[in-house]
Amino acid sequence: MKKGILFGIGAHTLWGFFLVYWKLLHGIPTLQLLGHRIIWSFLLLMVVLLVTRQRVDFRRNFNLRTILIYTIAALLIGGNWLTYVWAVNANLVVETSLGYFINPLLSVLLGVIILREKLRPFQWIPILLAFTGVIYLTVIYGKLPWIALTLAFTFGLYGLVKKLAPLGSLHGLTLETGILFLPALIYLTFSELNGTGAFMHTNIVTDLLLLGAGVVTTIPLLMFATAARQISLTVIGLLQYIAPTIQFLLGVLVYKEPFDQTHLIGFSIIWIALIIFWVESYMVHRAASEPIPELGEG
Repeated sequence: MKKGILFGIGAHTLWGFFLVYWKLLHGIPTLQLLGHRIIWSFLLLMVVLLVTRQRVDFRRNFNLRTILIYTIAALLIGGNWLTYVWAVNANLVVETSLGYFINPLLSVLLGVIILREKLRPFQWIPILLAFTGVIYLTVIYGKLPWIALTLAFTFGLYGLVKKLAPLGSLHGLTLETGILFLPALIYLTFSELNGTGAFMHTNIVTDLLLLGAGVVTTIPLLMFATAARQISLTVIGLLQYIAPTIQFLLGVLVYKEPFDQTHLIGFSIIWIALIIFWVESYMVHRAASEPIPELGEG
């Protein structure tokens, strides 16, 4: 149990500090960053499959339905990665954190709408509060916080697709990056041919950071997959707020992004919604896990 929690904390902490890594590559076009992230992640995952000798299991589940499901998943996670990297280097870190704060509540709502899951009456309160917070921030920004909503929707839908997917986390992520591998390779080749490619044309530090994009993408995902098998959903739900909290603090305290009292009100509404949601879920989970007294006890 303790090992699983440590893996979970480690994964979410790394995700939280991801933005520092992409900030170091702010001079590289976003599409090239995405291309390198996909290519090096896929190659690293293939090495992991070969080393762990899971290649046969991967091929056994290879069929048209699997391809279709993971093509959708690949497009969603690719869109999420692209939006996130672009927003970080556009100095919109605070808004990216908002997206990942909203995501858990959005995932619940998607489950209700698409999977016909039932919400407990008290769960509607945080959903409505989060909706109110988004409307408030829309008024403050003068426009929809589209970056936050794009991140929340792409990752929420990605989680929904993965819920329906037949493969495990390692095989699934390998197939997703494999689907995106050829388009990424074609784009990077085109960039190289027209003289705009960054890899091997800047400096050794940038080249190493581009090569490391696969490592920083893959390691926390594998850590999270390990944690998810060892800890309860309640603990997983609590840990998922580590990353956006780190992103938010870095955006405000380190990168000095604007965050005044009006923004604080909007974020606070959403934070209150998250607290209510988690406390309610925790109480229900705790009540369900308590042993039922036998007759004659008490």
